[in-house]
Amino acid sequence: MYELKLEQFSGPIEKLFELIELKKMEITELNLAEVTADFLDYLKKMEFVEPRMLADFVVIAAALLLIKSKALLPDLKLSNEEEKTVYDLETRLKRYAEFKPAIALFKKIYEQKKFSVSRPLFYNFYPSHKIMWGVKPVFYPAPNANVESLKNIVAAIFNELNKITMESQTIESSLIKLEEKIEEIAKKIEQGVGNFSEIIKAKSRAEIIVLFLALLHLLREQLIKVEQKNGFSDIIIKNHKSQAPNNK
Repeated sequence: MYELKLEQFSGPIEKLFELIELKKMEITELNLAEVTADFLDYLKKMEFVEPRMLADFVVIAAALLLIKSKALLPDLKLSNEEEKTVYDLETRLKRYAEFKPAIALFKKIYEQKKFSVSRPLFYNFYPSHKIMWGVKPVFYPAPNANVESLKNIVAAIFNELNKITMESQTIESSLIKLEEKIEEIAKKIEQGVGNFSEIIKAKSRAEIIVLFLALLHLLREQLIKVEQKNGFSDIIIKNHKSQAPNNK
């Protein structure tokens, strides 16, 4: 797990937000540039950067920057979207604090190779006198829960799962192969089509991207030559062999 190394403290990035939420350190004291430099230094030592880790850092850093701006400028007016970002971050921290003990318990149960537990285990996990966020955390259904409501919830869950499956199938069926687009460009050139704008006509955005990658591949392999008068003019594609001198 990635850990920050700052003068104020040393711990995982989740701990950083926990300290901010509990106001154990002022956000204005946090040197965000130092955090970024430390993170980038960590990334340089990794052979592979997990996209999720990088995306999470960008999101969290943006939220921190917004909170810091608000702390430095009390009169700063935030937009509804910015206010929601701050609220979502605070809510996320509270939820993390709520679930942290349960996460530790599940980990312990898993390590003991116990894959099923009963309700009393969770009921006894939190003593009756212990209240978190004003609500006793138990795993019993709400008093107004009944068979019909539970049936509707389960049906809704299965409905959403079916949507996810359908979306996955749609994505899989629309995959575009680079090899096919390389062949497509080669055939177009053989047919006398030398303008890139003609090749990408009536194509989707995804196809245009793959076609451009195919063009770069052919150029790298020196199978074609390209000309462009300026940055916004059409790309003229020529067969590399056609540029050979005539020895007749």
